[in-house]
Amino acid sequence: MSQKDRIRWDAAYADREPDRVPALPEVFSGHAEEFPASGSALDVACGSGRAAVWLAQRGLTVYGVDVSAVAITQARATAARYGVAERCHVEVADLDGGLPFGPQVDVVLCHRFRDPGLYPALAARLRPGGLLAICVLSEFGAEAGRFRAAPGELEAAFAGLETLAAYEGDGEAWLMARSPVTGRR
Repeated sequence: MSQKDRIRWDAAYADREPDRVPALPEVFSGHAEEFPASGSALDVACGSGRAAVWLAQRGLTVYGVDVSAVAITQARATAARYGVAERCHVEVADLDGGLPFGPQVDVVLCHRFRDPGLYPALAARLRPGGLLAICVLSEFGAEAGRFRAAPGELEAAFAGLETLAAYEGDGEAWLMARSPVTGRR
């Protein structure tokens, strides 16, 4: 990511109120029961940590990455405020260089960050039976744009996973899917 983009994101997070109650992104809130209560999670483009802290409160060990140092500082403060700092590990990372190395996890959450080049890495990061929850801006119901997914992009990119729920419309696309369990019939 360019330095200009990093500065823009730092400024955006500096202007936001960081003290929000931890929660899943609204698009996934109706499917909260699908998220495990133990194991580990990767929160891609975690921002100020609202979802990462929710996952940690649920019982997961969470690894979060975001390009904004301001957002990561806010995420760490939120994790400490809610008593889950020991289970919520967030770091600054430029995802233009790829997904940072790490172990397979039980949950990969990616909300409002789109990089089709990372889709294979996101799927590969899942343990067998792991849950992917991804939401991106979409051309479906909106104008085309550089940061918007083409119709059907998520389901095509993650066709090797078992779709649990999906939606496209109103300029947004999201998918919840599970990684195959080896030996399962």
